[in-house]
Amino acid sequence: MNILLCCAAGMSTSLLVAKMEESAKEQGLNCSIRAVGASEVDKHMEEADVLLLGPQVRYLLSNLKKAGEQYGIPVDSINMVHYGTCNGKEVLSFACKLISSNKG
Repeated sequence: MNILLCCAAGMSTSLLVAKMEESAKEQGLNCSIRAVGASEVDKHMEEADVLLLGPQVRYLLSNLKKAGEQYGIPVDSINMVHYGTCNGKEVLSFACKLISSNKG
């Protein structure tokens, strides 16, 4: 499963990506998780199964949801508390739920 995170510059979510990868490994999930800046996100959506936005770019949600529809992927924003505490387990769980509800 390919999880794409979007933040302002693609760097502030790097710790969250690491925590999500750690959680995926613990759960035996095969995931590719990457973070990109808002200016780069369009270039990476076609390879994603889900797109999650950091709180600082939540204002892009409606536009990116429309783009996500074109690629057939769910787009949503990350819970601010989970983002702020780098709760990789919860963010990964949220991503998995979005992907499975999109396929169902």
